[in-house]
Amino acid sequence: MSYAVGDTFTLVRECDPPRPLYYAAASGDFNPIHVDPEAGVAAGLGGVILQGLCTLAWATDAFARYLGDPGRVAGVEVRFSRPVAPRDVITFNGRVTAIDGGELTAQIEARNQRGEDVLKGVTVKGRV
Repeated sequence: MSYAVGDTFTLVRECDPPRPLYYAAASGDFNPIHVDPEAGVAAGLGGVILQGLCTLAWATDAFARYLGDPGRVAGVEVRFSRPVAPRDVITFNGRVTAIDGGELTAQIEARNQRGEDVLKGVTVKGRV
């Protein structure tokens, strides 16, 4: 596959209502804000929220799909900026910013359906 600075990629994911529970079962992250609506409300979140690492995994998946092989993902940097709630639709828009010596760098924007950033400063690196 050929890669070029300026290439773009997109992935859209919806947080279906049981997703926080599914991710809790897979990851072991049973923090009550992810599985108990009352705990989410008590924490001021309006109900359960998706684990941030699941949101990050979706961003990384967008990049891995662009690379064509998840084994080529070499690094990820991110700042979590806003919770993802069930029924939120997150759009991951990535752009390749550099290719140097077999390493590709891209930036990813992750926004919900209201245009709010749910992740900031997403920088991903891959081997090409």
